[in-house]
Amino acid sequence: MGHLCGMIFDLADLSPADKQYYLQHVIAPRPICFASTIDASGAVNLSPFSFFNMFSSNPPVVIFSPARRVRDNTTKHTLQNVLEVPEVVINIVDHAMVQQASLASCEYPKGVDEFTKAGFTAEAATLVRPPMVKESKAKLECRVIEVKSLGEIAGAGQLVICQVLRLHIADHLLDENHKIDQRALDLVARLGGDWYCRASPESLFQVEKPNTKLGIGIDALPDGIRNSAILTGNHLGRLANVHDLPTISASFDDPHLKQVFQYESLNPVAMEAELHRYAARLLDEGRVADAWQVLLTIH
Repeated sequence: MGHLCGMIFDLADLSPADKQYYLQHVIAPRPICFASTIDASGAVNLSPFSFFNMFSSNPPVVIFSPARRVRDNTTKHTLQNVLEVPEVVINIVDHAMVQQASLASCEYPKGVDEFTKAGFTAEAATLVRPPMVKESKAKLECRVIEVKSLGEIAGAGQLVICQVLRLHIADHLLDENHKIDQRALDLVARLGGDWYCRASPESLFQVEKPNTKLGIGIDALPDGIRNSAILTGNHLGRLANVHDLPTISASFDDPHLKQVFQYESLNPVAMEAELHRYAARLLDEGRVADAWQVLLTIH
C-alpha cells in the first residue's frame, strides 16, 4: 500500500516468519545475551539470544527471550534448562568472539557441549551453577526469578527474567576509578538476518543528556533558526538543548565570521545561508556555544 511514509504493514496480516523478519531489521541493534545454562543432570548449554536488554538497575534485572522456534514451534534447550535450574550466566559478546558465539547458535542435539563446539573455555562461576565463558570480558551471574510465557504458538517469546547477582569485568576495561572505558569494550550487536554491527571507537559518539536542567526546546528557537533549510534536526536538537536562550557575547571573536560579513554583507540571503552552513559545521564539531554566537549575529 502506497503512503507518504512508505509501505504500511499490518502485523496481523503477516506470517510469523515475516513478522520476525521485519521486526528484527528495524528494532536494532540489539545487545547479545550469550547465555550459559545447566540442566538438572549437569549438562551445560551455551547459546546467544538477541532478544535481550536491561530493565532495572535496583533491583538489577535483565531479561532475555529464548522464543519458541518460528518454523516448528519447538522450545530451546536454554529455556528447558532455566525451568529445571533457574540460574544463568550472561556472557557479553565482543568483536573478538562474535564468530564463535554465532557458531554456538547451531542447534546441536541436547547434551552436546557448545563450549567445546565453539571453542570457548568454561570457568566456574562463583555464585551459580552454570559456567562462565572465560573469553568474555564482562559476565553477569544471574538468578532466574521468573519465566513468563507470551504464548504457546510459533515465535512466542518466553521471557527469562533474571536478577544480576555478580558482575565480572576484565581489568583492562576499567580506569583507576573503576569506571568502564566504553571504547575498550568493542561490543557487537545483532540486526536483521545475518547482519551485525560493531561498536568500535570510530563509530561511537556522545549525546549530552539534559539531565536535571531542561533544554529550551526546538519550539523556543528563533524562527529563522528553527525553519532553516540548512540546519538538520540533529543540529536543531543540539541548539535546543541549552538551558537558556544564549545572548551575544562581546568577547566572541571568529575570523571566519568576519570574512562572511565582509564578502556577503551586500546579499543578506547568501550571508544567512553561509552563516547557517558555518554553524552546522561548528555543531558537527560539538562547538554548540560558538554555533549559537554565529547564529545570533543574524537572528
